[in-house]
Amino acid sequence: MDQETEELWDEFHRVVNMTSRELSEWLRTESSTPDDEPLPDQSGPPLGHRVLEILGKRKTDLDGEDVRVMRKVVDRVHDQRRDDLEPTAGQAHWRHRLMSLGHDPLKPAG
Repeated sequence: MDQETEELWDEFHRVVNMTSRELSEWLRTESSTPDDEPLPDQSGPPLGHRVLEILGKRKTDLDGEDVRVMRKVVDRVHDQRRDDLEPTAGQAHWRHRLMSLGHDPLKPAG
């Protein structure tokens, strides 16, 4: 694995601050019905499901598509956050959009 991909892997895991379980649960309830019933496993945006798949992989198992998805997620989170990723309150829609990528802006760093 080249140095750039190594750095991307590290940054992806820094900006994706939700665990696989937290993200999976969020994706199932993110678009909840009026009765707040959990949705099927494929609810939520496809990009969020790709993040979940990558979280379940080892670094050595990454393919080109995984690298593309990781770059997209890192870029989106950085576009909407400060670089220090300190906990920041904002509008619910903004937070929920980031959470669908595996980043909870209210979760403390580290």
